[in-house]
Amino acid sequence: MKASSGDQGSPPCFLRFPRPVRVVSGAEAELKCVVLGEPPPVVVWEKGGQQLAASERLSFPADGAEHGLLLTAALPTDAGVYVCRARNAAGEAYAAAAVTVLEPPASDPELQPAERPLPSPGSGEGAPVFLTGPRSQWVLRGAEVVLTCRAGGLPEPTLYWEKDGMALDEVWDSSHFALQPGRAEDGPGASLALRILAARLPDSGVYVCHARNAHGHAQAGALLQVHQPPESPPADPDEAPAPVVEPLKCAPKTFWVNEGKHAKFRCYVMGKPEPEIEWHWEGRPLLPDRRRLMYRDRDGGFVLKVLYCQAKDRGLYVCAARNSAGQTLSAVQLHVKEPRLRFTRPLQDVEGREHGIAVLECKVPNSRIPTAWFREDQRLLPCRKYEQIEEGTVRRLIIHRLKADDDGIYLCEMRGRVRTVANVTVKGPILKRLPRKLDVLEGENAVLLVETLEAGVEGRWSRDGEELPVICQSSSGHMHALVLPGVTREDAGEVTFSLGNSRTTTLLRVKCVKHSPPGPPILAEMFKGHKNTVLLTWKPPEPAPETPFIYRLERQEVGSEDWIQCFSIEKAGAVEVPGDCVPSEGDYRFRICTVSGHGRSPHVVFHGSAHLVPTARLVAGLEDVQVYDGEDAVFSLDLSTIIQGTWFLNGEELKSNEPEGQVEPGALRYRIEQKGLQHRLILHAVKHQDSGALVGFSCPGVQDSAALTIQESPVHILSPQDRVSLTFTTSERVVLTCELSRVDFPATWYKDGQKVEESELLVVKMDGRKHRLILPEAKVQDSGEFECRTEGVSAFFGVTVQDPPVHIVDPREHVFVHAITSECVMLACEVDREDAPVRWYKDGQEVEESDFVVLENEGPHRRLVLPATQPSDGGEFQCVAGDECAYFTVTITDVSSWIVYPSGKVYVAAVRLERVVLTCELCRPWAEVRWTKDGEEVVESPALLLQKEDTVRRLVLPAVQLEDSGEYLCEIDDESASFTVTVTEPPVRIIYPRDEVTLIAVTLECVVLMCELSREDAPVRWYKDGLEVEESEALVLERDGPRCRLVLPAAQPEDGGEFVCDAGDDSAFFTVTVTEPPVQFLALETTPSPLCVAPGEPVVLSCELSRAGAPVVWSHNGRPVQEGEGLELHAEGPRRVLCIQAAGPAHAGLYTCQSGAAPGAPSLSFTVQVAEPLLVKLVSELTPLTVHEGDDATFRCEVSPPDADVTWLRNGAVVTPGPQVEMAQNGSSRILTLRGCQLGDAGTVTLRAGSTATSARLHVRETELLFLRRLQDVRAEEGQDVCLEVETGRVGAAGAVRWVRGGQPLPHDSRLSMAQDGHIHRLFIHGVILADQGTYGCESHHDRTLARLSVRPRQLRVLRPLEDVTISEGGSATFQLELSQEGVTGEWARGGVQLYPGPKCHIHSDGHRHRLVLNGLGLADSGCVSFTADSLRCAARLIVREVPVTIVRGPHDLEVTEGDTATFECELSQALADVTWEKDGNALTPSPRLRLQALGTRRLLQLRRCGPSDAGTYSCAVGTARAGPVRLTVRERTVAVLSELRSVSAREGDGATFECTVSEVETTGRWELGGRPLRPGARVRIRQEGKKHILVLSELRAEDAGEVRFQAGPAQSLALLEVEALPLQMCRHPPREKTVLVGRRAVLEVTVSRSGGHVCWLREGAELCPGDKYEMRSHGPTHSLVIHDVRPEDQGTYCCQAGQDSTHTRLLVEGN
Repeated sequence: MKASSGDQGSPPCFLRFPRPVRVVSGAEAELKCVVLGEPPPVVVWEKGGQQLAASERLSFPADGAEHGLLLTAALPTDAGVYVCRARNAAGEAYAAAAVTVLEPPASDPELQPAERPLPSPGSGEGAPVFLTGPRSQWVLRGAEVVLTCRAGGLPEPTLYWEKDGMALDEVWDSSHFALQPGRAEDGPGASLALRILAARLPDSGVYVCHARNAHGHAQAGALLQVHQPPESPPADPDEAPAPVVEPLKCAPKTFWVNEGKHAKFRCYVMGKPEPEIEWHWEGRPLLPDRRRLMYRDRDGGFVLKVLYCQAKDRGLYVCAARNSAGQTLSAVQLHVKEPRLRFTRPLQDVEGREHGIAVLECKVPNSRIPTAWFREDQRLLPCRKYEQIEEGTVRRLIIHRLKADDDGIYLCEMRGRVRTVANVTVKGPILKRLPRKLDVLEGENAVLLVETLEAGVEGRWSRDGEELPVICQSSSGHMHALVLPGVTREDAGEVTFSLGNSRTTTLLRVKCVKHSPPGPPILAEMFKGHKNTVLLTWKPPEPAPETPFIYRLERQEVGSEDWIQCFSIEKAGAVEVPGDCVPSEGDYRFRICTVSGHGRSPHVVFHGSAHLVPTARLVAGLEDVQVYDGEDAVFSLDLSTIIQGTWFLNGEELKSNEPEGQVEPGALRYRIEQKGLQHRLILHAVKHQDSGALVGFSCPGVQDSAALTIQESPVHILSPQDRVSLTFTTSERVVLTCELSRVDFPATWYKDGQKVEESELLVVKMDGRKHRLILPEAKVQDSGEFECRTEGVSAFFGVTVQDPPVHIVDPREHVFVHAITSECVMLACEVDREDAPVRWYKDGQEVEESDFVVLENEGPHRRLVLPATQPSDGGEFQCVAGDECAYFTVTITDVSSWIVYPSGKVYVAAVRLERVVLTCELCRPWAEVRWTKDGEEVVESPALLLQKEDTVRRLVLPAVQLEDSGEYLCEIDDESASFTVTVTEPPVRIIYPRDEVTLIAVTLECVVLMCELSREDAPVRWYKDGLEVEESEALVLERDGPRCRLVLPAAQPEDGGEFVCDAGDDSAFFTVTVTEPPVQFLALETTPSPLCVAPGEPVVLSCELSRAGAPVVWSHNGRPVQEGEGLELHAEGPRRVLCIQAAGPAHAGLYTCQSGAAPGAPSLSFTVQVAEPLLVKLVSELTPLTVHEGDDATFRCEVSPPDADVTWLRNGAVVTPGPQVEMAQNGSSRILTLRGCQLGDAGTVTLRAGSTATSARLHVRETELLFLRRLQDVRAEEGQDVCLEVETGRVGAAGAVRWVRGGQPLPHDSRLSMAQDGHIHRLFIHGVILADQGTYGCESHHDRTLARLSVRPRQLRVLRPLEDVTISEGGSATFQLELSQEGVTGEWARGGVQLYPGPKCHIHSDGHRHRLVLNGLGLADSGCVSFTADSLRCAARLIVREVPVTIVRGPHDLEVTEGDTATFECELSQALADVTWEKDGNALTPSPRLRLQALGTRRLLQLRRCGPSDAGTYSCAVGTARAGPVRLTVRERTVAVLSELRSVSAREGDGATFECTVSEVETTGRWELGGRPLRPGARVRIRQEGKKHILVLSELRAEDAGEVRFQAGPAQSLALLEVEALPLQMCRHPPREKTVLVGRRAVLEVTVSRSGGHVCWLREGAELCPGDKYEMRSHGPTHSLVIHDVRPEDQGTYCCQAGQDSTHTRLLVEGN
């Protein structure tokens, strides 16, 4: 068991951890942390595992519990991880933070001796760091060049130089250069200078200085460019004469390229010294430009690349190489193949100024040819930046807002990749921009060059927005270089060079170099040496890898698929693997591979396997656990291997085969877990009575134990853990929630140290653990510090209530404004609140109102007005309102010409009524123009529209007339654009119809011939058959605009013919035919049905024709009908009638009435039938039917005629309709239906019709009685009641079903009963016996169902179980139980061992009862007693108590001081016994201040922080033994001030610290300032460190001066705080003179040295008062005087006084 005596204090605990720091080299770095502990811990700082000591640059300030590390003049070698370690007697804690030292933002001059960096504190060693790097240089050939670098580091690094990645001696002879090491007195670190004696052209390149020591490598680079001097004779006698291209001795090679493609020439030259290269074209030297690139590739070849070749690039290209040994030439003839389809007018090179525009224009052969614009290889899409215009064959590209990166080559391309090329030159501060992109291989050097217009200017290099180190930047005159030696993938990104508002950007792409992984180890062997170990050997790979590598060893358990890493080894050889390296016993295989930064080699498997067994060791042992009442207690330990173990609780083994269990009924519940190497025992919801329990763990080779201590849970705050800062807007609902660890525990709310009072505006609620403070509608005055306080702990909430934020309503997007010189520019911004303040900024500087800038405020609108702009007024403007900004970009340009298009005179030809648009494009969108026609200004009307759209002005003639012809001018200032418009009359055309029209009409039909002309007023003439027609009633001519009609209202056959509509220039032809209509029969929708008449009846056949006079012909059966013999024919207008006076059989047949005698003429037919008298007869007989009981029976029979009368009979009786009998007729069918037939309905059915009859037999079959729900097998216990149940498909009669058993009817038995409930039939068996078991069935005449009844014997049950027995040692115990059956034989057992009768064991059995008596019991007999019979088992616990415990030594009287700890102690005769402590006769229970401990046989009562109420008599009792009473006396503690407060004098804005030391540690103190209690806040910090109480006041104000009081009980200490107020001074003055226009507003603004200072405004010596005229504003340290509606009488001198300082401004008023 592990126990501790007394209070050992508390280990160190970090309240605030140190935070990482990033500083610039040479600046100050400080780490701070707050650590507490009792006793106060000792704090040390470490770096790299070494403790740091104070030095000139390193100090360790400490202020109470706050500890710091202060590092002055930080160096790159100071970077690293610093560890703060705190120790005391109770433990140790540590925290770490990183310090990063960045390079300084600007290059420093050479360090003076007093500024030399000192060694890094605590770091005896460091990687190389460049203190100064080489500078890029641009020199003339023959000049001397010196490149110098200096690097620091410990140990001192070695320096060496390279040129273009090669050692110097590989490039030059030793006579060409010299290396000069630096001297110690030159400065710290090592330096090495490279001196090039006489620079040559091949010396151009990148020079890199490398610094290397044991801890790392650093490099710095510079660019050297050697140019040809302007004078021809070189100064160096060794140099060759000026280059002269000699005539070629043989024909040059020929190279063809398509126009617009690139041509690349490569020349590879060797020689020593390295030759100089010159390129010539047509005998003239070539210099690099935008389209001619000259460079050297990675293979050493010299390359000339001509981009986008044009016809002018054809010619002879020569590469001339020379050195001191001679010269050589290589030439090629370039031919440019021109395309068949060419641009009519190609592009021309243009120039533009930065922020201006550039216009590129070309012409294509055909206006329908599509084109595309490119900037080099990037296609340009239409946008605000690139405006693309197509006008006929003209293609125009306008580039707006030019910048340096717009400089380059632009192309216009049409189909077939035919191109025209032009250069765009952007004039600005940057002359030579960066390339669009730069691809560099990883490890190579990257060089970027920029040339500026002015020399000596300072530019800024950055990558992805972050500034690049100064050591890699160089500038000389107009040239600026960035050299990145040995680039890595981290160097990739967007690199930008900025100079003022100009910038140029390139995309730096770093391509990775592919490396091969290392080879595998060889000769891998396994040796099984000593017991439980294995020896593995191998050799290095061949060939050996070039980069550093390690070996990785892995293992695999036989039977598993997973390989697990064992070791990583740097050197080849042998390694011994012991059994402790594996997690569990088993057979293991091994494999090895080689790993480097470029990858991993294939694995090599060692042959065979080895059996290894791990040895268990205690890695982390058990520790005493102290938890609160009701929590889970967790005991855990870690072993070195996976192995099973046994847990013990108070000496009793816990079953490991049951992960969850209970020690005993009603006792502790526990759970055992094992995860890998960790074993855990979890005791659930421990109680006070479990305190002092001993937990043990045992396994082979390991034994450990620990104790459980339980204390009452104190209240603490669950949330929030830290101070919460909340921000709300006015009228918002505020809810502050504090959650405690205990339910319904009281808490009090405070605001700014004062207890809050509930009201309608402040509600306090408590809900279980949660306490809430609610402000339904927050106000600004509700801001403050809220505190939820309970029992010494508090939760703090910083609440800030502010007005809703200001939002900008308009504009929501960036606004671009373009203007020209002297133009008025107005920037408008609308906010959502009228009183919202806004500030205007220009290029980051706040704008002040002046004669050139006017600020206006009208309701929610804010305006900035530039009355007369100048180019310098352009820039980025911002309107800032709260947290939102509106952005404006203003560009002011000077223009030499207003009209951009057209540049020449424009001729427009149009026909009358055509739409004509005259377009003029201006350079500014706001410019106003004047349109004139033939010298007179035009007036806008519906016939002449003037349109304005951005920079385009249009004159539109929607329908041009002949009088609109003339010369139109678009005039602005002295410029004009001319348009000559010619309007002609259009020819008349017939729009409709375009082809000849043919019309066919019938007599009297209306015929309309229509012709539509192209002009409304065009005259037409109509002709018929060559003669002009004349209008009459039968021929009407109509005119409706351009439509002409000829109408024949009632056409006659003679009106047919050829009609012509003649419109002068065009004609339309119509062919009209008028015919008589054919005769038709009217009002016939269907064919007449046959007419059936009796003999002698009259017959009338009639029809109606479409014409009254049309002749008809009647026929009968195909023969013409003659009048007479009873037939008459009549004609009544269009009606035709045939009458038969008395129909006879001869008159039957088909009658036809035909219109005319022509074949195919319309006709109408009638069928006449003369009927004979009919007899009734049966068409079909009845058929016999057989139906089931309850079904319907239907008999059918057909009779003739259909309307004959019939009679139905059943069994000879006439049938009448009723509920069960239905009769129906369907044509000739007769139907009889009998519903729900029963057995009695069987018989004969007869149908009688006239003198005939037919009969059929009806048979009714009984319905089957089937089972819908069948019997189910039943299991029952002997003596239970059983019910067997079936359900039938219909309700059967009594006796319709019968029950059987084993196929035989059931015997008569009083235990059997049967019941029927509708469809349900049941069989009840009461009190089943074993003999009732068998197969039961239920049968009907048509179905049968069976089921099995299983009866199991009656179960043996316990009627009265065994009960636990507790006795004293040496006594006897009796166990009894009662069973449900007699004569049962059972076995008694104790602890799982069967008991037999003997001297100490007596077993009795009496009917249902069984008894066991045990005598002479000892402590070892305690355990479980059980009785077993068949499957029944009953158990109880036997508890044998030891002899009562006695108190060997009792407690003694104690006298302690208030606040100290009192400890009573007694000693028992036995270790495992519970003691009860009492005070004044009342039992004591553990609490946070009262602890009960058990240490072996010792029992302790500890009272912490004793008070007067703890005084009294105490006693202890164990069983019947008692000790005491003893008396506890508590003396009153007197608190005295050991160290008084000291008065402090401080200046305003500084801080003040007051410290007071009292005689007692646990004393609560109270601070006051000027009689006001102090509470912790933003400017007040209060803390206690043991006996010391500290008050820290920060940001002092003048009103803070007063008396500081500290009160601790009756003791107090006083001191004075004096705050020296700083004089109020002017930091920013208004202008000496300010001119304002009449009616405007004047603003005078000053800034004083501090916020809250009072200023006074005067005019001509008289103080001004706020009002409608004068408004005085204050915002922090800024004070403003606003003079509204300025008048001439407001002119004068205004003064602002701030303390002893003052400033004057002369206000001048202009205008009337």
